[in-house]
Amino acid sequence: MPKSWARGIALIALVGGIWLIGTRVREAGLAVPEAPQPGYHAPGFSLRTLDGEPLSLSDLQGRTVVLNFWATWCPPCRAEMPAFQRLYARYADRGLTVIGVNATHGDNLAAVLAFRQQYQLTFPILLDETGQVNRSYRVTALPTTFFIDARGIIRDVVVGGPLSEAAIEARLSEILPAGNR
Repeated sequence: MPKSWARGIALIALVGGIWLIGTRVREAGLAVPEAPQPGYHAPGFSLRTLDGEPLSLSDLQGRTVVLNFWATWCPPCRAEMPAFQRLYARYADRGLTVIGVNATHGDNLAAVLAFRQQYQLTFPILLDETGQVNRSYRVTALPTTFFIDARGIIRDVVVGGPLSEAAIEARLSEILPAGNR
């Protein structure tokens, strides 16, 4: 092989290695970049709950978070809500928080209130009135669900649904802290 080919291959390998190192989670305690995809810190945000209280993702540091983007007019969203409620009730005291981010910019506040009552939801429902959080998480379909570990790292993303209780629980078993299952 000519020397110029060997240098070219070495350069490609070096650039590729730098890219891999720069774009992956650094488990050794180095900074992890923020991006709405597995292996990255979940983008921070602050929204108001359906009850008017502010809630920031950073308020949930140290807890496992299931972040579900949904709307009342979405049939798969309606179908999976009971499973989220049951799992929230089962694991809340063990470090799980379920957050429902309503696409309020394309929904109706009265419908959201009725939805919460109909499904007897006790986990926080956040109102994304401008769509900014949906955009920052690059939500392109509803429902979209992010599974975030206690360190704030996104471990899985599911676009579409409905997710079954067993499917949600299987993902939780991988990210709930040991002893909390």
